[in-house]
Amino acid sequence: MARLLILGAGVAGHTAALHAKRILGKNHEVIVVSPNSQWNWIPSNIWVGVGKMKQEKVLFPLAPLYQRKKIEFHQGLATAVYPEGGNGHESPYVVAESTMEETKGQTVEIEYDYLINCTGPKLNFAATEGLGPDAGNTVSVCTASHAHEANEHLQKAIESCRQGKKLRFVVGTGHGTCTCEGAAFEYTFNLEHVLREEGVRDNAEVYYLTNEAELGDFGVGGMTFTQQGFQTTSRLWTESLYRERGVQAIVGAHCSKIEPGVIHYEQLDGSTHELEFDFAMLLPPFKGADMKAFDKKGKDITDEVFNPAGFMKVDANYGAGAYENWTADDWPKTYQSPKYDNMFAAGIAFAPPHQISVPRTSPNGTVITPAPPRTGMPSGIIAKTVVLTVVDRIKGKNKPAYSSPMTGMGAACIASAGMGLFKGSAASMTMHPVVPDWQAHPNTGRDEKGTSGEIGLAGHWMKHLLHILFLHKAKARILWWMIPE
Repeated sequence: MARLLILGAGVAGHTAALHAKRILGKNHEVIVVSPNSQWNWIPSNIWVGVGKMKQEKVLFPLAPLYQRKKIEFHQGLATAVYPEGGNGHESPYVVAESTMEETKGQTVEIEYDYLINCTGPKLNFAATEGLGPDAGNTVSVCTASHAHEANEHLQKAIESCRQGKKLRFVVGTGHGTCTCEGAAFEYTFNLEHVLREEGVRDNAEVYYLTNEAELGDFGVGGMTFTQQGFQTTSRLWTESLYRERGVQAIVGAHCSKIEPGVIHYEQLDGSTHELEFDFAMLLPPFKGADMKAFDKKGKDITDEVFNPAGFMKVDANYGAGAYENWTADDWPKTYQSPKYDNMFAAGIAFAPPHQISVPRTSPNGTVITPAPPRTGMPSGIIAKTVVLTVVDRIKGKNKPAYSSPMTGMGAACIASAGMGLFKGSAASMTMHPVVPDWQAHPNTGRDEKGTSGEIGLAGHWMKHLLHILFLHKAKARILWWMIPE
């Protein structure tokens, strides 16, 4: 009997656990370690953050589901991995610290035959002084509880507008290396939509503050859409929406400090500015999980297994160097550790070789470039790919590892621009591949037939349908595996 250990229960980890148990059955063990007791459908947090959805609608408890599926579950935070065993363990193992109230701080050592690291991001609010809910200056929608709190602040701001006060709302990224521009985009337009619904739009200034060098970059270097024989860029497509909704955009910005009511930021030209605000939702940059690695003798080998940001090294080219040297082959294909062949990473947990967007630095040496997104659809696809490789090895099949590079992977994204059955809208975008391959597609880096963008009411209906379908899938309800990642 083999033991597959999965760290994390987000999109990647939960997908990996369900597929692994479905395929392996009762003859092998699937174990999940996650610090969270509940699963969160994060794409819908933006609706929670504007009061359009209760947080209970984006959450469900993990333990009962895993018990039903015969998956062993430990609610805890993985703090160390021993890929060679040691300390009395012949097998590799992970040390996890309980996050349950009744056993908080207690540790457990869990042995494994195969490890899939899906720990996801650590929300690095500390990267910018004064950023985040704990600092009390800005709100967030990164978690369901954050989104719930954001809505509480938003409703107070809306009431102030209703009383005749003129307020400034700022939404965007709180650091020059953030990666979730899509979520900031969605929250911007959902907030603007709610302000109009509440009849207070005339008393509200809405700003979008982003580390993107231009609108429509989204951390993927922008896109070129071909529609009815004509081409347009995601920049022009996005800029038109900002003009239509009266949202003022500040691009190429790095927040250096947040004070009560004031954002200090630097732009790509090196200039520094201050932006006063009454309500601000700014997303943090991501770090990897704070997990150490040790060899059999107890020597710290963290820098051999993880990169400096805490993301796990996989089969990528981390020595590509300058932008002009980047190629599609830099990106991982199997997501397997080059040091330990029974360790894999999926989703945000794997270390990318470099950004997707063109790297940019201000004259002051400040990096203002989006980090590459690895969330949502790519996370699920990569997780399933890794599981198929592990399953083959557990079953003794002598086959090459499954491959799913982001340079050959398509992705679809539906970005909400306002919730409402008849007055809602969403931007529906597809791109293939996620990471441009300029050799295969010399004109735009992507397949023109597989890259498109539309906005309208139908997009909102699709976004809401996806909310229903993916919760159905995550809850492992009837025929869940037929819903694609």
